[in-house]
Amino acid sequence: MEFEQLAISDLIIFKPKTFKDKRGFFFESFQAQRFNEAVGRVVTFVQDNHSQSIKNTLRGLHYQVPPNAQGKLVRVTRGEVYDVAVDLRQSSPTFGKYVGTLLSSENNHQLWIPEGFAHGFLTLSDSADFLYKTTDFYHSTSERSIRWDDKTLNIDWHMKGEVLLSPKDELAKDFIKADYFE
Repeated sequence: MEFEQLAISDLIIFKPKTFKDKRGFFFESFQAQRFNEAVGRVVTFVQDNHSQSIKNTLRGLHYQVPPNAQGKLVRVTRGEVYDVAVDLRQSSPTFGKYVGTLLSSENNHQLWIPEGFAHGFLTLSDSADFLYKTTDFYHSTSERSIRWDDKTLNIDWHMKGEVLLSPKDELAKDFIKADYFE
């Protein structure tokens, strides 16, 4: 498995080596020792989540605040999404910046998003299955959301058409009113 540091410190794309033949394919989707070496610390995942979304569904930008902050390892098993992570670490030189990347069942890439980032994705294909591991359990009282179309962040979602949002995401806060990390 190869990995690539992205433009924002601590965001890492994992690129598994895929073995294909006439029967299908095989790849190692997670290996704890290699993962921990790449991120530079021991990470324990406690929960796996799976969502399915239709085209133009936008989920996010979500995060949890301490003491229940979550790191996420995200991937797509069917379809394609544009995945975004926003740096909410006030001490970071990239505070308020974002990185976006395509995740798909074709490229099998995975994105590591450590604690201190908001996360969201837009479904580009007709449908997509999105899986992710988290480093803490879901805590509704720690959950926060930032508007996907926040003018300060100015995220280019590579969108075609109107987005589909949950009621929760329609009520998300502007970036300047968000809870940040130290």
